[in-house]
Amino acid sequence: MSLDFPGHDKLVASLDAAVALGDDKAVTDALRKSLCELICDDDIALPACVLEPIADHYARREVYTSPDLGYSVIAMTWGPGQGTKIHDHSGMWCVEGVWRGRLEITQYELAEHDQERYRFVAAGTIEAGTGSAGSLIPPHEYHTIRNPSDKAVAVSLHVYQRTMVRCGIYTPEEGANVEGWQRRGERLLGTDQAA
Repeated sequence: MSLDFPGHDKLVASLDAAVALGDDKAVTDALRKSLCELICDDDIALPACVLEPIADHYARREVYTSPDLGYSVIAMTWGPGQGTKIHDHSGMWCVEGVWRGRLEITQYELAEHDQERYRFVAAGTIEAGTGSAGSLIPPHEYHTIRNPSDKAVAVSLHVYQRTMVRCGIYTPEEGANVEGWQRRGERLLGTDQAA
């Protein structure tokens, strides 16, 4: 699957060169640099469909999946106030770039866990603007993303190590003696229609 848009081949060539480096740290460093450059490149214009929010959830639209290197590119569209719970990326690296607007990203570190529950400590929050990019490499993959605006739409481009079909979603426990504990659930990930 691949969407057609101006600058598609230029974007794919840049991402291919970064992913071909092989080593997780080298790949994610190169992808962050590439995304920052690609976002600001006037030759590249994402398809209009990825700029349109969906009212009841943030949108996930597949832009490209590499048949040779296996990585996938997903555009996410965040309506005003839309965001995620604490989640992981099921053990794979990801590089995320803000294509339009602003996103608030909070990183979490796993403080402790037992067989069924997890407790996290917030490790910092950043507000990322257009043209910025960050990366997640396991085990430092726990985070939330939210559009802090009450009016503007935000769009981000996510490059995953491979197609991400599920992730862990963490939900706070309720009841006595459960302060700060969360339970992990699996969320199957689909993509929204790219018209």
